[in-house]
Amino acid sequence: MGVELTALHWIYVVFIFSIIGFMVFRRDTTIVSIVGIFLIAITATGSLSESISSIFTSFIFAITELLPTILVISIIVAMSKVLTTTGINDVMISPFSKLIRTPALAYWTIGILMMVISWFFWPSPAVALMGAVLLPVAIRVGLPALGVAMAMNLFGHGIALSGDFIIQGAPKLTADAAGLPVGDVISASIPLVIVMGLVTTITAFYFLKRDLKSGKLTNETGLATTPHAEPTPQQLLLLSSNQKRFFSIFIPIVFASDVVVMSLLNLQGGDATALIGGTSIFILLLITMVSHRNKGLEQATSYLIEGFQFGFKVFGAVIPIAAFFYLGDSGFTKIIGDLLPKNSLGIVNDLGVALASLVPISKEISAVTLTVVGAITGLDGSGFSGISLVGSVAQIFATAIGAGAATLTALGQIAAIWVGGGTLVPWALIPAAAICGVDPFELARRNLFPVTIGLIATTIVAMFLI
Repeated sequence: MGVELTALHWIYVVFIFSIIGFMVFRRDTTIVSIVGIFLIAITATGSLSESISSIFTSFIFAITELLPTILVISIIVAMSKVLTTTGINDVMISPFSKLIRTPALAYWTIGILMMVISWFFWPSPAVALMGAVLLPVAIRVGLPALGVAMAMNLFGHGIALSGDFIIQGAPKLTADAAGLPVGDVISASIPLVIVMGLVTTITAFYFLKRDLKSGKLTNETGLATTPHAEPTPQQLLLLSSNQKRFFSIFIPIVFASDVVVMSLLNLQGGDATALIGGTSIFILLLITMVSHRNKGLEQATSYLIEGFQFGFKVFGAVIPIAAFFYLGDSGFTKIIGDLLPKNSLGIVNDLGVALASLVPISKEISAVTLTVVGAITGLDGSGFSGISLVGSVAQIFATAIGAGAATLTALGQIAAIWVGGGTLVPWALIPAAAICGVDPFELARRNLFPVTIGLIATTIVAMFLI
């Protein structure tokens, strides 16, 4: 399990802690991230010109990786703008307003629905479906947009994705690496996912309720920008009452049809998100042409531009930090070149292997190590890129202590996905943040303590299950 750690690895570690520290103290991380990219590049290449070029190249790489998410968020925001402007949104949410009457009901209803949809189609398309309809309802009953983003984030990118019981992409990767049947890893993960989910969501809700009561958290807290302004009375008259009612029924039917198509064609992840995005464009164009008539052609472009402005404004602050963290995985070779030590698994995975090789072996230390290794491999913002390593490390520890292979594998998988799949790493949680119009860094800060407490509790439970 030995691995060669070089100056590149230590620079990366120093800047990881620097970026986390700046985020905790609510300071901007752009300059810190760019300096980190430059130092890693010049250490690897020894060339000033190549290092300067690597900063720009890393931004291109980060934008390329994030572009599908930027596009779907921009399109959803554009569609939401036309729904709000024409008054369709008010008609659509009225049935939910009768069911969701308190902030607590909004938090738990949105969270549980998000979890169920995410089990079948993964979280990104679920965020798009949920945010457009239920965000206005939640805000009206007093749950701030930041609370909505937390609910979608923790239940979708946390609980649903870390267990992945239906699609089974995550447990398949970890099980294969650990040399175990997928069913064993899924069975072992069920109690851990339940503990992690309950502890984290209840803790997050407690903090939300406390800060709402004290006035520390309001609908303005954490806003990066607001996706859409309130429409004028003239704008609300663009459609008749009958037309609004028709579209308020038509739109959910179209999205429900998407869900059926996803199920029949087994569309998941990016494919499912693309279907939601294309449907949103179709709805945007149809409503714009009906409501704006002669000016529909120009207005459709105007709505799209507004959506793209919002999308890139939200993502702009995230691109530098994403560019830095992508250097920890496959991005290093594509941005800087094939300059890592021989047999390197990538900076992040090397750090995980090195940590695992340094600790003594016992049930308790094995559980703690798998949680930490999983969390480290999640720092690239994927959640999935390092879970094969987690499976391999779990197998080695389980062999040494003579038990607990499935439990250790499941624990590492949960830690990796909760950190990197979209609850702590800012660019991974952007879909929920952007749909809700909140600052992704503020959302990451709000998630930090509940997720950390959840990981500690889950690790302790795993010690007894090994």
